[in-house]
Amino acid sequence: MASRPPVHRARKRFGQNFLRDPGIISRIVRAIGPRPGERLVEIGPGQGALTEPLLDAAGGHLEVIELDRDLIPGLRVQFFNHAGFVIHEGDALKFDFRALRGEGEPLRVVGNLPYNISTPLIMHLLEAGDAVADMHFMLQKEVVDRLAAEPGGADWGRLSVMAQYHCRVDSLFVVPPEAFVPRPKVDSAIVRLTPHTERPHRAHDEAQLFTLVREAFGQRRKTLRNNLKGRIEAADLETLGIDPGRRPQTLTVAEFVRIANHLADTGQGATP
Repeated sequence: MASRPPVHRARKRFGQNFLRDPGIISRIVRAIGPRPGERLVEIGPGQGALTEPLLDAAGGHLEVIELDRDLIPGLRVQFFNHAGFVIHEGDALKFDFRALRGEGEPLRVVGNLPYNISTPLIMHLLEAGDAVADMHFMLQKEVVDRLAAEPGGADWGRLSVMAQYHCRVDSLFVVPPEAFVPRPKVDSAIVRLTPHTERPHRAHDEAQLFTLVREAFGQRRKTLRNNLKGRIEAADLETLGIDPGRRPQTLTVAEFVRIANHLADTGQGATP
């Protein structure tokens, strides 16, 4: 049994909301399904609400990344009897997950992510490629809705396209504000991101795809003809079977990849 953590006041600048509901915690751990021998990494363990059951399920081996240095002494005391518990003090946004994996098994990454860093952190992890086996995150429900969105809806955007290019996205369940201390003002949700072993649609130049998607969604109400002006001609879009009068939120991942591959193969709209 872990020692009880010392009292810690949640800090707004770190976006801290500490999970307290034991039923939700158990449901999250069951969804992750950790097993002994896996490389499990928790981002932002906070006061260890998820950490203890994850350690138990993973056979006592867990690495955590924590930015708030005031929480680290409490975590060390709380889990001192777990020889396989490792703390990395630092910012997950700058953390080298490829180096952490090394020559070992791909990482299984979990965390209750602060709302203010969730999107850039997911993009950072996607860039780690095959270093990550899967990710289970507690995020603002609005972000999960965007990750799991389908083309044509209001939630479909740059994050949806890039996440689904890299991963299978599964929205698992909603977590209400009363599960946290302090209570956030919005609902949260659990999402599973599983990187594709073989991408259904592969970009010849992923930097080109990233730039294309960013520019296409620069002004959602405008058409591709306007948003991509100077990058690709309307006639070329038509040749690719894509109406230049469509808005970006109607395009599938496959269609974005088709445009990006045309640009890469013809040398048009080269990424700076």
